Amino acid sequence: MTPLLDPLKPYPSARLREAMAGLEAPAGTAPVPLHIGEPKHPTPPVITDALTASLAELEKYPLSAGLPELRQACAGWAARRYDGLQLDPETEILPVLGSREALFSFAQVVLEHVSDDPKPAVVSPNPFYQIYEGATLLGGGEIHFANSRAPRFLPDWSQVPETVWQRTKLVFVCSPDNPSGSVMQLDDWAELFALQDRYGFVIASDECYSEIYFGGNKPIGGLQAAQQLGRSNKGIVMFTSLSKRSNVPGLRSGFVAGDAELLKAFLLYRTYHGSAMSIPVQRASIAAWNDEAHVIENRRLYQEKFDKVLPILQTVFDVRLPDASFYIWLKVPDGDDLAFAKTLWQQAAIQVLPGRFLARDTEHGNPGAGYVRIALVADVETCVKAAQTIAALYRR
Repeated sequence: MTPLLDPLKPYPSARLREAMAGLEAPAGTAPVPLHIGEPKHPTPPVITDALTASLAELEKYPLSAGLPELRQACAGWAARRYDGLQLDPETEILPVLGSREALFSFAQVVLEHVSDDPKPAVVSPNPFYQIYEGATLLGGGEIHFANSRAPRFLPDWSQVPETVWQRTKLVFVCSPDNPSGSVMQLDDWAELFALQDRYGFVIASDECYSEIYFGGNKPIGGLQAAQQLGRSNKGIVMFTSLSKRSNVPGLRSGFVAGDAELLKAFLLYRTYHGSAMSIPVQRASIAAWNDEAHVIENRRLYQEKFDKVLPILQTVFDVRLPDASFYIWLKVPDGDDLAFAKTLWQQAAIQVLPGRFLARDTEHGNPGAGYVRIALVADVETCVKAAQTIAALYRR
């Protein structure tokens, strides 16, 4: 086996299972899974209808570049969503099998490791989506972290040494952020672009939570920020997905957009990688990107959950409405996030994810320690009951 596999760490959910081994929930109590960010709202009929209506097209081999109609639907959505953002569907958009697959494979295209040279560096926020680390290590790179801390929970790029910036090939950003739900503002993008101009790295902008926002405060995207700052999209690739936006995590559908030169290389890689999207999934994706009614209803459901859950938790905890996403990033009272998660499981069968499992230890500490991530993916009633139980346990 390749030695590149050796440094890979278990996924946060696997670490949680290991930490909970031997601990029993109360007898007869059904588990309340709030630890995994898997959307549970019903899949909209506009998507399932389009999928089933095109099943006959399973007899055809799909192209890695996708149907022209799909790329056009993605470009149309981007223009509507990001204030007139203009993307060429022929050269600046590429369908992918969900953002996770694309984030991983894109790193393999960007990173180039010559054995006699120092490893290429990749910079990631911390806490972070673990695929960033795995993609880096399996691409022969070396990962460095910029910790995110209160009150804004956005990466502190000043923690990255100059010697690391000088060999950085790729920077992952996640806005809206997983796990905190924080959103980069235009000034934050300007700061990152200034670093890009100085060091010449590629930006991979993970925006899969961009459509779960509140009060009409649409998160700005990386390509949109570049446009507003009078820049081109050179060196920037945006990653987005239907999983959270449209409640179809099993569809495995999204797209990447941005720098045409990078996407040309990415398409070549994907042609060999064998990651073409089936035509029925493409038809369903076209229907999804062209419809906003179901997305508005999706946001309304999440808003309702936050409106009912946060006041309950705020009677006991220091917790706020995220800028976006369906996560609550909750600061635990005694600072021990793992003990907090164990207590909830043993006392009430409630599953939450300790923040330490979403981050790495650094010389500046582990920025996830002392927090837990709660995913409000269950129905409203379940989320409210869970919040009431959690508050009652810690009000004693």
